[in-house]
Amino acid sequence: MAFQLLLAIFSCVLLLPLPAFGITRHYTLEIKMQNVTRLCHTKSLVSVNGQFPGPKLIAREGDQLLIKVINQVPNNISIHWHGIRQLRSGWADGPAYITQCPIQTGQSYVYNYTIVGQRGTLFYHAHISWLRATVYGPLIILPKRGVPYPFAKPHKEVPMIFGEWFNADPEAIIRQATQTGGGPNVSDAYTINGLPGPLYNCSAKDTFRLRVKPGKTYLLRLINAALNDELFFSIANHTVTVVEADAIYVKPFETDTILIAPGQTTNVLLKTKPSYPSASFFMFARPYVTGQGTFDNSTVAGILEYEPSKHIKDAHSRASIKNLQLFRPTLPALNDTNFATKFSNKLRSLNSKNFPANVPLNVDRKFFFTVGLGTNPCNHKNNQTCQGPTNTTMFAASISNISFTMPTKALLQSHYSGQSHGVYSPKFPWSPIVPFNYTGTPPNNTNVSNGTNLMVLPYNTSVELVMQDTSILGAESHPLHLHGFNFFVVGQGFGNFDPNKDPKNFNLVDPIERNTIGVPSGGWAAIRFLADNPGVWFMHCHLEVHTSWGLRMAWLVLDGDKPDQKLLPPPADLPKC
Repeated sequence: MAFQLLLAIFSCVLLLPLPAFGITRHYTLEIKMQNVTRLCHTKSLVSVNGQFPGPKLIAREGDQLLIKVINQVPNNISIHWHGIRQLRSGWADGPAYITQCPIQTGQSYVYNYTIVGQRGTLFYHAHISWLRATVYGPLIILPKRGVPYPFAKPHKEVPMIFGEWFNADPEAIIRQATQTGGGPNVSDAYTINGLPGPLYNCSAKDTFRLRVKPGKTYLLRLINAALNDELFFSIANHTVTVVEADAIYVKPFETDTILIAPGQTTNVLLKTKPSYPSASFFMFARPYVTGQGTFDNSTVAGILEYEPSKHIKDAHSRASIKNLQLFRPTLPALNDTNFATKFSNKLRSLNSKNFPANVPLNVDRKFFFTVGLGTNPCNHKNNQTCQGPTNTTMFAASISNISFTMPTKALLQSHYSGQSHGVYSPKFPWSPIVPFNYTGTPPNNTNVSNGTNLMVLPYNTSVELVMQDTSILGAESHPLHLHGFNFFVVGQGFGNFDPNKDPKNFNLVDPIERNTIGVPSGGWAAIRFLADNPGVWFMHCHLEVHTSWGLRMAWLVLDGDKPDQKLLPPPADLPKC
């Protein structure tokens, strides 16, 4: 009887759909000071495990990650897992004072989350002040075992992470800018995998070299971890095929140049030449610039090198192989918005049977936010003269003219504990309180308001959000990043958004799905997403200078009715403020 009962239970179990369980992966990241030399300049910087950039983390879709972060530096620290949905695990998202208090010196915190329904290239970075200048690294999510890519398996996969190098301490740079109200000093170099390359002084030995074999296909996992610059990237005499953006498969297309904003990732297939070319090829990245402020007008270079066969090595001297001709790519002009627009319009979701584009077709709530710059009056306590747009103003930035004031207590903890009074206001406006000609002549009064305002959404609300750039202190492209969600970019355009005409042209079939979108300079972007993830989710410009000036806000998604629609309880080791 017992055996028959067991057999019956076993039969029932076999009838249940079997989930593809992942494994639990443990990582330890020690945040520690490390001496690093670039551009003949040695400095002690905040690193991950003594490495710059930080180590590559690898997981598979379905895996649980337990990542212990130990803070061994004088600064407070928190780590964000950029692009991870964090379904019901908002405590592990990482932005300081939003989902957690920072990890203080000598303390640690275990980030515990499961990767659900995601695969592709993401990255991790510090999410407090400007520490992400040096604290960042690739986060590679492989498909479930046995699940292929929707393209031919590449010969090799190579992460390439763009960054910025500052000879000075980035924390001192933003501290000085905050005090004076002026623009912060710009970086001294761009980097590929931490290396500036031979176009900078004293940097030829610090060059990223990609060694390839003829007739092979390489998957380049491109990540823009730069603080303040969108970047063009190109490889001389080669085209690449774009197959993924922000860990979402896209309809493949060929290009000789890509545009990648801070916070964005792009996977491309590089098919090498069929035979040894007797040449090497520069890989260049330099900024796409739309604003009126100063910027780092320099170029990082890596080198694509072909491995000669034994036959070629035998036929040529070592010197002749070493002194090969080196070709240079041609990049778009620094302000080539036409290229940026065309490239952006080519990005479409794969929208296949296995990877559908589940665009919300019915919208519960429509929001219209402005994004742009502004001013705050000088702090007259010290009788100081400011270095902002005028000597009586300081640079600021805002969403819908509200410059976000960072709280001193974590928003998610305040919400979860029911102690939000005095910490934040749940009344973020659905549209600007004072409408104006957003891309026309700016208003005389450029002052922003200041506050810690959240937009509250019931669970499972379908949202349409139009983000409108403004001309206040100059139109500029803003890469907006939303934590906790992917969204569909259903429309983009220039000038003022027209709610009567523009929605007729929305793409609701195969729009690109991503987590960071460049709102066009002097234009707008419309996104849709389903608020199916309870918690507090930061949204901000991924140009760090604009985030520091206040171009940020947060969404509060309430719990649903069912147990699997509720935020999980906070972990015992959650840092305290």
